[in-house]
Amino acid sequence: MSIAPPRFESVEIPEAATRSEDYLWTLNFGPQHPATHTTLRLVLKLEGERVVDALPEMGYLHSGFEKIGEHLTYNQYVTVTDRMNYISPMANNVAWHHAVETLLGIELTPRCKVIRTIIAELARISDHLLCNGAVGLDTGAFTFFLYAFYQREVIYDIFETLCGARFTNSYTRVGGLSQDMTPLVIEKIRSFVKTFPKTIDDMERLLTRNRIFVDRTKGVGVLSTEEAISRGATGPVARASGVTRDLRRDEPYLAYADYDFQICCASAGDCYARYLVRMQEMRESLKIVAQALENIPEGPINVGIDQRTALPTKQQVYSTIEGTISHFELSMSNRGFEVPCEESYAAIEAPNGELGFYLAGDGNETAYRARCRPPSVLHYALFPHLIRGHTLSDVVAVLGSLNIIAAELDR
Repeated sequence: MSIAPPRFESVEIPEAATRSEDYLWTLNFGPQHPATHTTLRLVLKLEGERVVDALPEMGYLHSGFEKIGEHLTYNQYVTVTDRMNYISPMANNVAWHHAVETLLGIELTPRCKVIRTIIAELARISDHLLCNGAVGLDTGAFTFFLYAFYQREVIYDIFETLCGARFTNSYTRVGGLSQDMTPLVIEKIRSFVKTFPKTIDDMERLLTRNRIFVDRTKGVGVLSTEEAISRGATGPVARASGVTRDLRRDEPYLAYADYDFQICCASAGDCYARYLVRMQEMRESLKIVAQALENIPEGPINVGIDQRTALPTKQQVYSTIEGTISHFELSMSNRGFEVPCEESYAAIEAPNGELGFYLAGDGNETAYRARCRPPSVLHYALFPHLIRGHTLSDVVAVLGSLNIIAAELDR
C-alpha cells in the first residue's frame, strides 16, 4: 500500500507584515559569547541575517569604581585603576595620578616624567596588540593572533622586572613611582624596541592584504568625521574617521612635548581603517620609547619630602628628622597629605582614547567626588549606529574594532 506524501499549502505574507516587529528575530549576543571577549550583552533585532537595530547592555561586573574612589586614599586607589582597563593597566595608573597631581599642583621630577612616558607607550602597544590580535582571531586569522600575544608576553616580562607584577601593576604613586627603573629593565626595553619592528612587518604581511580579512572589515561599521565628533569618539576610533586629535600633542603632559612622533589618522572610518591606525600607532609608540630610553635624566623618581606626598627613601628616614616624620605621617597615621578644597579634571591619551578623571577635594585624604571618563562607555554607545544595515557576521568585526573593555562600563 502506497502512502501519499503530505501536502503543504503555501501562505502568502503581505509585504507590510514582513517588515513589522512581529516578523523580526531577537537575538542575545553575549554575555557568554567567545566573540565578546568579556561580559558584554547585545540585544540584536534581525530581519533574516540583516541587523535592524541593536541595544547594548552593560552592568554585568558591578565594579562601582567611581564610588570606591571616594573611600580609598589617592595612593590606595591605584589598585582599582588596574582593573578598569585590564588590557593596559599601566596607562590607567598614569591617568589616575596625573589627575591627582593636577589637583594637588605637584610638578613631577624629570626622571619620573620620562619613565611614565615609556610605560604609557608600552601599555599602548600592549593594548593595540590585543585589540588587533582579537579582531584577527574573530575573523579567522589565528596565526596573526599568536604573533600579537607573544609580544604581549614580552611586555609583561618587562613590567614584571620593573615592578614585580605582570598584569595588575599598581606602579605609580602620588608624586612619583613605586620603584626606579633598573639597568636590567632598560636592557629588556632596548631589546624589545630592536626586535618588535620585524614582528609588526610579519603581522602586516599576514593580515593587511589578506582577502578574507579585507572583505570582512572594509566598508563595515563606517563612522564619519562629523559623527565621530558629535558622538564623543576619541583615540584610534576617532582618528580612523579623520579626527586629528591626540592629547599627547594637543595638550602635552609628561615628556611628550620633547619627542618627535606622528599622529596616525585615516579617513575611511571603517573597521579596516581602525585596524590600520592601531598598527601604525604601535610604530609611533616605538619611536617615542626609543627616544625616551636613550635620554632618561638622572635624579630622583619622587618629589621631595617637603611636599609630604611620596614616601621618603630609607636613607632619608634613617638620617633626617624630616624623613622620619614624613614616613610616619604617610604610613602609620591618618593624616596623609593635605588636599586643597578644589576640583579639577585631567586626562591622558590612553590606548583607547581620552581617559580622564574629575576630582573634588575637601581637605581629607580621600576624594569628596571621583568621576571617570573612560573611552569604552562612549564607544559602546556607538555600536547601534555602526551596525544597522549590516549582517550578523559583521557584529564580530565592528565590536572588535571598537575594543570595548567591560570593566570601564560599570561605573
